[in-house]
Amino acid sequence: QLGAMAVTLGVLLALLGCATAPDPALEEAWEGWKSFHAKEYPGEAETIRREIWEKNLRHIQQHNWEESQGKHSFRLAMNHFGDLTNEEFNRLLNGFIPARREEPGPIFGASATLKTPERVDWRAKGYVTPIKNQGHCGSCWAFSATGALEGLVFKRTGQLVVLSEQNLVDCSRKLGNHGCGGGYVERAFQYVHDNGGLNSERVYPYLGT
Repeated sequence: QLGAMAVTLGVLLALLGCATAPDPALEEAWEGWKSFHAKEYPGEAETIRREIWEKNLRHIQQHNWEESQGKHSFRLAMNHFGDLTNEEFNRLLNGFIPARREEPGPIFGASATLKTPERVDWRAKGYVTPIKNQGHCGSCWAFSATGALEGLVFKRTGQLVVLSEQNLVDCSRKLGNHGCGGGYVERAFQYVHDNGGLNSERVYPYLGT
């Protein structure tokens, strides 16, 4: 992953001559963002990262304006990934590997007799643990698995337990998962089944490696 990032940075630097000048009006916001997230860049890399950050900021502002006009149901905000392109973000963090099926899986069909609400906020019902951060590790598959299992445990026991993604990252490789290199949610579930359970985050904390 670091090698891929280095190659990407090299390509970006090669395009430096095409970079637009930074917006002086955003200087204070840029410096504040760098300080808050402890960002440092070697040499001319800052110019490229600044341009990407400004582009992402403009996208956020445009989206939030559209949200105020009723075009979206959610708002966006800048975070520590603000200096990455979409391609870099996906390559760095999206480690989910869709499972290949030899036969089509079952398709969900809504019941014609059962009345269900149009929407449910599981957070308000107590099923969802606090926000987590996978860091620079393609372990989203593990977070997807623990999120589902945490809700299931709450439904069965009434207790909301934060489960360990690191347990899955470290121990489900024998089933074909690849740690920070990606994995399958189904195989994470299979590991939990075969193992007879999953550790909590408290006893098996997340390292992102």
